[in-house]
Amino acid sequence: MTDILETIKEMVVSGKFKEIEEQVQGAVDNGTDLNSLINDALISAMDIVGKRFADGEIYVPEMLVSAKTMKLGLDIIKPLLQSGEGEHRGTIAMGTVKGDLHDIGKNLVTMMMEGAGFRIIDLGVDMKIEDLIDTVKREEVDVLGLSALLTTTMPEMQNVIDALEEAGLRNQVKVIVGGAPIDQKFADQIGADGFGADAVEAVQLARRLVAEK
Repeated sequence: MTDILETIKEMVVSGKFKEIEEQVQGAVDNGTDLNSLINDALISAMDIVGKRFADGEIYVPEMLVSAKTMKLGLDIIKPLLQSGEGEHRGTIAMGTVKGDLHDIGKNLVTMMMEGAGFRIIDLGVDMKIEDLIDTVKREEVDVLGLSALLTTTMPEMQNVIDALEEAGLRNQVKVIVGGAPIDQKFADQIGADGFGADAVEAVQLARRLVAEK
């Protein structure tokens, strides 16, 4: 079984998205433990990818391909897990703030978060605060990730945090922010719990914040 897990892990690291589904399906058909497939192959592979990116060995395009490969494998396994069987490390809601339609960065972070074992709720782009509040209440969200690419939409992040305060939810959810114009100073200014300069930092931050809850 270890050989199968290593093969799948290497496929994800190498970004062999055309072959991953057949390999994962074969592992499932052979009775490989589903949680081992997720944790010891897919998540373990994305940890390697994240480290290589952080070390400057690979860049965003390679990371995107690996994340896509991981997601294709995960999509085969997830429907087979009985309710509650699949362990996840916390629930993260991700969205691009109101007025902003950019989603490439958000989508990469979302895939990396999923690859790190988090349950993901994708709130999409041009996110309405009312929908966000409803989701945080209904889904018991641990971390809320906000993305913005336009300087004109950055103030919307403050509006989201204010709305969480007004709804009495701010203490229940950690808020992390990111995007090209965002920095740590801005995150501190609006009262966010953290800032991720890239997808790898965002995953590390989410892991830490969930562990602290």
